[in-house]
Amino acid sequence: MSAFSVLTDDQIRELLENLTVDELEEFRAELKAALHQYSTGTQAPDESSVNQPERTSIHSAETGATTLFMPSCSPAGHGVKVVTLSSAESHDTAAAETDGAPAVIRPTGAITLFSPQGQPVGILHASTLTAFRTALASMCLVQKRETVRTISVFGSGEQAYWHVRLTLMLRGSTIKQVHIINRRFSPYLKDFMRRLYAVPAATKIREGWGECTFGVLTPTYGEYHRLLENQLQSSDIIFCCTPSTKPLFDASILTGHDGRPKGRLIVAIGSYTPNMHELPVEILHQATKVHSHHHFFHRHALEGGVVVVDTLDGALKEAGELIEAELQPKQLVELGELVMLQNASMTKDPDTLASDISSNLSSTASLPTSELEKLQLGSFNGSGSAMSSVFSSSGEQRSSSRSRAESPRRKSGSGSSSPHRRHSFDRRASDDRHKKQKQKDDHLAQWLCAGNVIYKSVGLGLMDLTVGMHVIRFAREKGVGTHVEGF
Repeated sequence: MSAFSVLTDDQIRELLENLTVDELEEFRAELKAALHQYSTGTQAPDESSVNQPERTSIHSAETGATTLFMPSCSPAGHGVKVVTLSSAESHDTAAAETDGAPAVIRPTGAITLFSPQGQPVGILHASTLTAFRTALASMCLVQKRETVRTISVFGSGEQAYWHVRLTLMLRGSTIKQVHIINRRFSPYLKDFMRRLYAVPAATKIREGWGECTFGVLTPTYGEYHRLLENQLQSSDIIFCCTPSTKPLFDASILTGHDGRPKGRLIVAIGSYTPNMHELPVEILHQATKVHSHHHFFHRHALEGGVVVVDTLDGALKEAGELIEAELQPKQLVELGELVMLQNASMTKDPDTLASDISSNLSSTASLPTSELEKLQLGSFNGSGSAMSSVFSSSGEQRSSSRSRAESPRRKSGSGSSSPHRRHSFDRRASDDRHKKQKQKDDHLAQWLCAGNVIYKSVGLGLMDLTVGMHVIRFAREKGVGTHVEGF
């Protein structure tokens, strides 16, 4: 890129609000590839590797704001995001509406991008872009879900809006109900609803959610707890987009008798420091428990044995829920290791899929406990991580080629033997390995489609770099923004 581009928040919002589904898929394809490369170390030999340092932060005692610095590097170039936002304590205090509550600072800042050779490429306002790229990563799991009829979202900010908006764009043809759960009726909540209702009728019809209904729930309702329980238990997807210091709901709602049979996707992106919590630890313990008794499989939704995270290193250091739950690396799997899995079919109807899962689990339940536990995602390898390999779109096994001491799963693979064995014994052994791997792969696909999946994101500068570069190219094509040639 020879030009230098400047995009304001309004310009970025205009571009992203008017994306077609095909254009959105182009954004998602680039982000998927970058996350896959980050987690598995798969890149061409002549390309630079992904470098994602830990983010740093500073805190202002005067304003109560925290400023985050997030650098990153990939074959696409280099970038750094600087974003300022209120602490979780400021949000909680403001929500309580106490006298002297500090003003809440919505996430704001800028992303500066450079070419691989260091030439300045552009600077973008970070508010809308941050929310969009976070939701775009979540869509990698949303798109794999077999059934999406009812969704619930905690929060009414940019993150909540974009998670709902992109879900409607990608899965709107089946969505019937959207529940918005907020601390109080606020100007942000009104703006959230206004933006959804302002989507043109033709767009709603094209995306398939013209008949979808929206409801708002706050603690001011007299039957708040009963309604909250009903809404969460009926939800296929739950988005948690609130910077909270305590869990947003009681664990028993989903871990009790009425909550366990239904499989759902839970996305938690609002908390990003060790003292912040959105999810109760009991939910995480349930998700990471390795079940050894077959009756669990028949009475409850499929569990994967792991929690999905965007970055293993960041999640273990910054995600308050995971820290409180004392989860270990082997109980986590990075999103980048799952995004290229193509076995999660979106063509089967829910009843057929449920039958397939029941049939598969009935056969695995008859295995000895030691063999059954090997099918749990948390036991996919012996190197201390939840998965040592991920499957590319062609179905071939890939091993990580990038070594990082902090992330066991990104250690270099030991290599694989040639499939063309000269001895029949080796061929039988190879066939047996392929059969077992297919069994694990099918289990993984079924879990992603219809099981209980938890995704915890603390954010990656790589997401900003990847999506930001695509936004600049897209803006130039559309003639939006300021572009200075020969900068």
